[in-house]
Parts: sequence; structure tokens; C-alpha cells
Amino acid sequence: MVHYKKLYLLLFHAITEATKQIDAQNIGMAKDILIAAQRNAEELYISEETD
Repeated sequence: MVHYKKLYLLLFHAITEATKQIDAQNIGMAKDILIAAQRNAEELYISEETD
């Protein structure tokens, strides 16, 4: 069973951190944070879907 709360929190925290990096003009870092969060969410979704 997929726990959407985990996915939401993972993405929410990444967006918050990416926003801080954008405010600090660290666009590359913001992009890296968002890409990593996307990958982590996909992995979590797939792993929970197969359980």
C-alpha cells in the first residue's frame, strides 16, 4: 500500500529547501534538490506499491 503522506512530506520538504536555494540565487542546487526528490519519491512509490 502506498503511503501518500510519506510522498507528500518528502516532496514538500524538498520544495521548501529548493525555494530557499532559489532565494539565495543557487538555481543549480535548487534543481538538484528537486530532481533528487523526484527520484526518491518515484523509488518510494514503486517500493511501496510492490509490498
